[in-house]
Amino acid sequence: MRRNLAARIGVWSAHHRKTAVLGWLLFVVLATGIGGASGMVEMSDAENAAGDSARAEQILDDAGLGQPAGELVMVSAAKAGDWRSAADEVSAAIGRTGEVANLAAPVPSEDGRDALITFDLKGDAATAPDRVQPVLDAVSAVRADHPGVTIHQFGEASAGKWLGDLLSEDFKKAEFTAVPLALGILLVAFGAVVAALLPVGLALTACMAAFGLLSLASHQLHLFQTTYSVMFLMGFAVGVDYCLFYLRRERDERAAGRDAETALRIAAATSGRAVLVSGLTVMVAMAGMFLSGLMLFKGFALATIIVVFVAMLGSVTVLPALLSWLGDRIDAGRVPFLNRRGNRRSRTSGGIAGTVLRPVLSRPKVFAIASVVVLLALAAPALGMKTEQLGLEKQFGSDSQLSVAYRQISESFPGGPAPARVVVKADDIEAPALRKAFDSFDGAGEVTVHRAQNVAEIEVPLPDGEAGLSELREARLPAAFEGTGAQVYVTGELAGSVDFNDQLKRGIVPVFAFITVVTFLLMLFCFRSYVIAVTAILLNLLSVAAAYGVMAAVFQHGWGASLIGSEGVGAIESWIPLFVLVVLFGLSMDYHVFVVSRIREARDRGLPTRAAIDEGIRRTAGAVTGAAAIMVAVFAVFGTLSMQDMQQMGVGLAVAVLLDATIVRMVLLPSAMALLGERNWRTPRALTRLPSLEHGEPGTGPAGAPVSQASSGLRG
Repeated sequence: MRRNLAARIGVWSAHHRKTAVLGWLLFVVLATGIGGASGMVEMSDAENAAGDSARAEQILDDAGLGQPAGELVMVSAAKAGDWRSAADEVSAAIGRTGEVANLAAPVPSEDGRDALITFDLKGDAATAPDRVQPVLDAVSAVRADHPGVTIHQFGEASAGKWLGDLLSEDFKKAEFTAVPLALGILLVAFGAVVAALLPVGLALTACMAAFGLLSLASHQLHLFQTTYSVMFLMGFAVGVDYCLFYLRRERDERAAGRDAETALRIAAATSGRAVLVSGLTVMVAMAGMFLSGLMLFKGFALATIIVVFVAMLGSVTVLPALLSWLGDRIDAGRVPFLNRRGNRRSRTSGGIAGTVLRPVLSRPKVFAIASVVVLLALAAPALGMKTEQLGLEKQFGSDSQLSVAYRQISESFPGGPAPARVVVKADDIEAPALRKAFDSFDGAGEVTVHRAQNVAEIEVPLPDGEAGLSELREARLPAAFEGTGAQVYVTGELAGSVDFNDQLKRGIVPVFAFITVVTFLLMLFCFRSYVIAVTAILLNLLSVAAAYGVMAAVFQHGWGASLIGSEGVGAIESWIPLFVLVVLFGLSMDYHVFVVSRIREARDRGLPTRAAIDEGIRRTAGAVTGAAAIMVAVFAVFGTLSMQDMQQMGVGLAVAVLLDATIVRMVLLPSAMALLGERNWRTPRALTRLPSLEHGEPGTGPAGAPVSQASSGLRG
């Protein structure tokens, strides 16, 4: 009897249980230990930038002119000049820490009620957040001694420390919240403690191994600091889902009367195959991010590919071995009123799914149109979506101490917290033409010339925001430096955000084209039907569009943001739309392959298309509902974290998966397939020579006769 790859792997694992389990544990321990010892390497500012900003940062890096971490302290009083005593104490206290350099005298504001103190942290800017605490303590002490004045601090080091502390706390919160949530959902789904613990345990060990592998890989491809959070988000959700699909199919076959060996073999050949196809689809879709031209997305791509591969590997190797070893003990620790293993009628009737499907399949056109209208209505706010690299003051929320400090300093000293930084590189930085250019440059701040490196830096305030940046780049700099032969680039917070967005706009086209073509080809090869492939892409696009609309409504316009403890910030984080697009194109294939494979099974047994749709969706409804509930729960946990970008990512993915598992899979997919009828299975003549991938149970006849159990022998 011919078996597919997943079935062969499952049979081998079941025959070699000890090798499979011990091999997995050894792999996890080695990957985690070696990766932890190597540590993660974070990307530099130049690597995380794009366009002119990246060129400017690279010039500074090559010249060894890394900018120190700058800090700002503003002292405010009700009357002009009343800040002097407190400002002098702040300067003295900061100086006594021994951690600062370039400490400037207080500069008063135009109305005289505020004073700005600027200084730098000594040493490498990358490690400044680890050394800024004495400075923060010194400022806090002065603040406590002078209740009559207001003291705000903002800077690269203080914001970096705040960010690092938040990320650490948020990651712990995500772990300690997501895992119990997933375990609770699995307890409801399976009604047994062992069956619930198995997917969670495998998912967590897969994440641990992936963390170690990613740390090793980061020495070649440097990573952004939130990459581990993204990896855990994806890895845990996918790892639990893959195990859930596999385990649910095995239990369904047992409930249908199969013996343990045959049930496991069928689960390996069907759900195991769906896991392989889904995992491959997710990994290939994630690879599309390598075409974005941004190292941030290359790191995200690498992280998600690694964790999905490890989760997929565990699901098709160690899971069959554990199921074979546990046998009926998988139902150990049954929870009263939840375990329904013996209730075959509830499993075959489909429960709620059957109730929903009856009207959908009887009036498919009405439900198809209604579901499309709902999704398009949700997508409408995305038409005005604005993206930007959210500054730290927006990331933490408007009421946070850091955001208040940034806002107050910006109002009193426009352009102060985030001035533009002009970098000039020439063969001779002191040439007469360049001296004349520096002197004639309109509105130039302090010019710092590095003679040995032939590099100069100019800080330019940007009180007019993007308009001021455009004028600087397109008018003021060309007017001053044209004809000098120097390379002149602008970097800084605003310039970096603008350049990053511009690169994203250029990069999203090849990324979208890649994942669309690859998804089409994978679905075409899997089901040998161009109709199924095109339908999958269109359904994905509707899910993504609806997710975009919800994100724009909540986080850009602020509609209902307070309900989730967030707020509208006027824009979506630059990297979120592309990331959500790629992730959803990959993840939605989990459900699509799983559901359509089961529909194809029923049709291959001779059922007409509508009957096959009904059976396939009813039989997968429980697994899809459980998998979607886990993904939505895990993603929603990230929607409650402190960082605005994590909130946007969590809510966007949670909404998309929820819509995909309900409106799309339960209403739009069956209604569309019912309308298409036999056209769903059309295979172009040129593709008839493709190898046929079996969707049914190995060895099952056309009428679904029981599989021969003569040579199953999985328990060995």
